[in-house]
Amino acid sequence: MAAEDTPEWEDDAQPAARSSDSSGPHLWLVPTPVGNLGDITYRAVEVLRDADAVACEDTRRTGALLQRLGLRRPLVRLDAHTMYRAPQVLEQYPRLAYVSDAGTPGISDPGAELLREALSRDIPAEVLPGATAFVPALVLSGLPTARFTFEGFLPRSGRERRERLGTIAARPEPTALYESPHRLHATLLDLAEACTPARPASVSRELSKRYEETRRGTLAELAEYFAQGVRGEIVVVVGGRTEAEAEDTAPDWDSVTAELAVQGLSTRDLRSALMQRGLSKNDAYALALKHRADR
Repeated sequence: MAAEDTPEWEDDAQPAARSSDSSGPHLWLVPTPVGNLGDITYRAVEVLRDADAVACEDTRRTGALLQRLGLRRPLVRLDAHTMYRAPQVLEQYPRLAYVSDAGTPGISDPGAELLREALSRDIPAEVLPGATAFVPALVLSGLPTARFTFEGFLPRSGRERRERLGTIAARPEPTALYESPHRLHATLLDLAEACTPARPASVSRELSKRYEETRRGTLAELAEYFAQGVRGEIVVVVGGRTEAEAEDTAPDWDSVTAELAVQGLSTRDLRSALMQRGLSKNDAYALALKHRADR
């Protein structure tokens, strides 16, 4: 690292102490370990210790974490089913810390909704740096990481799932997504069908835990390997579309647009439909204008 790139560190305790000493309302989103308790940060412990209460998805799970850390704080359940209580909780506990079951709140969990509620009330908010699952899985995949897309969880079925799979297949950059153990095999098969069985990918599970595993291979190989089921939290990373795949599978966009145009779609809807099929925004707009003008 060049001398001019050397970071100017602040004292470790200062950010948490400065926020905790604030007398006004405050919301902290606090990352918690995805597996190894040693991944908790000093600052996270300080914020959890000093907050009026800790809101969480599962009070039993978070209670066990606080006990391991030697902390005793009031716990409030705020998950997808109880987030309607957020205004009351923010009012009752002005200095509120929020944690998800594991990792960084706001990533594929209700923390994002709580943050929006706080911001709508002009409550200052901080998101602490810390553990998350998809970043180490992406690096461990061995695939290019200069650009990537995070998908979260795929829809379980239907048109939206098919469209998302098609979008993943068309991307030139890798895609990281979360999946549950009992749906992993079906998702790998669907990805193999959408992206071609030979597309490189990886599956990481139990990150930072004793039985951590990252398996790399083609989508077909991974689907076969995990056919008998698996346990643990799952991150799938799918490689981007290669130039050879693009040449083999590139549709006749002019014909596709013509077929869509006869359905009476507006220029905007035409553009959106073409983008959902993998065409770039500018190219989709140009074709939509052309075919609407022809009508």
